[in-house]
Amino acid sequence: MTVQINTDNNVEGNARLKAYISDELGTTLARFEDKITRLEVHLGDENSDKSGVNDKRCLIEARPINMQPLAVTNYADTTEKAFHGALDKIKKVLETTFEKKKTY
Repeated sequence: MTVQINTDNNVEGNARLKAYISDELGTTLARFEDKITRLEVHLGDENSDKSGVNDKRCLIEARPINMQPLAVTNYADTTEKAFHGALDKIKKVLETTFEKKKTY
């Protein structure tokens, strides 16, 4: 499972942040790693330099083997909260998707 992390110009994508995100994805989604070829994480700040409520965005796209990509988006006050919200969402989507596939 390959992890690709992208940030816009308003989010600092340093090595520590990328390592943290990769570790969290690997830990949380470990049971799906043989079913997913790639995970893409897109972090952004919707309001750029201005402050605002829920202006940080995290989009996580999972590419399951022989299936269409699955994507979720979460908005929050901080990049970390946005990431964890999106991580919870993609975990639920993957659980639902693979459970349905298993029953058919």
